[in-house]
Amino acid sequence: MDIFSQFLSGTGFASMTWGNALMIVIGIVFITLAIVKDYEPLLLVPIGFGVVVGNIPLVDGMALSVYDQGSVLQYIYAGVSQGVFPPLIFLGIGAMTDFSTMLSNPKLILLGAAAQVGIFLTLLGLAPHLLGSIAIAAYSYMALVPVIQPPIMKLLTSREERLIRMKAPRQVSRRERIIFPIAAFLICALIAPGSMVLIGMLFFGNILKESMVTERLANTARNAMIDIVTILLGFSVGASTSAGHFLTRQSILIFALGALSFCIATAGGILFAKFMNLFLKDKINPLVGAAGVSAVPDSARVVHTVGQREDPGNFLLMHAMAPNVAGVIGSAIGAGVLWTVLVR
Repeated sequence: MDIFSQFLSGTGFASMTWGNALMIVIGIVFITLAIVKDYEPLLLVPIGFGVVVGNIPLVDGMALSVYDQGSVLQYIYAGVSQGVFPPLIFLGIGAMTDFSTMLSNPKLILLGAAAQVGIFLTLLGLAPHLLGSIAIAAYSYMALVPVIQPPIMKLLTSREERLIRMKAPRQVSRRERIIFPIAAFLICALIAPGSMVLIGMLFFGNILKESMVTERLANTARNAMIDIVTILLGFSVGASTSAGHFLTRQSILIFALGALSFCIATAGGILFAKFMNLFLKDKINPLVGAAGVSAVPDSARVVHTVGQREDPGNFLLMHAMAPNVAGVIGSAIGAGVLWTVLVR
């Protein structure tokens, strides 16, 4: 009986708390949403299963969690905590991104810049020490883009505005596509040196794609490499959400501010598009402004879907990709600026 009691005391059931049980349920809900609703399955399945793994109660002396020195999960999680995974993700994004629509209609870049208001206005409402936690929590918000954005888009636009059809983008030459990542990197990095790593990896991936002489490298970056990083990033982020560290007032504040940031960014892009229309002969569909948030290509797809509900013949995807990729650049520059300010 003593041996049996000792065995039971060493199981996860003996140390299970209501917080662990709640987080495990949340992880299962994430997996269910990914499979049943097709909500960002490439991200939600690894995060969801990571949440389940990270909330299995451990016996004292077992170094297994992401917070235990020398554990396998801690080594994987170092890619998040040490900032290794995000630049690799940006490399893959660059290798799969076509900047042609942005180059063909440069004024749409302003919408990507306007959407970054979400980052800076949200910053005013928090202490700087929360920024690292927000950066980790933000990965899970990609799946909420189709939920958060459509109501705001409909609230801030009229049906007449949602029916606006935009001119087809002009053809962009290969020379322009090759020069752009080099020139844009130099400009962005010199303006905000703190953005050098993210911006550098983004445009490095893009030059691999556009040069057309490194197709093997570009193909690896946008397929195998980004898939591996996505698996490790999603799983380790999920595993870091143990109830003891996650179910706190700070975590609730982080997620509330993250949702607020998305809402402000979406509204900022839409409202700025409406403002631009006051001076433009060729009007912009204000829905396109919502794609200024740096969720590529999710926001652009949401814009296209909402536009198609109003007019099935209105194809906004290519137009929305312009502020969408501009938003990626803007968010990296914004991160660089904030880092520079906070370090000083």
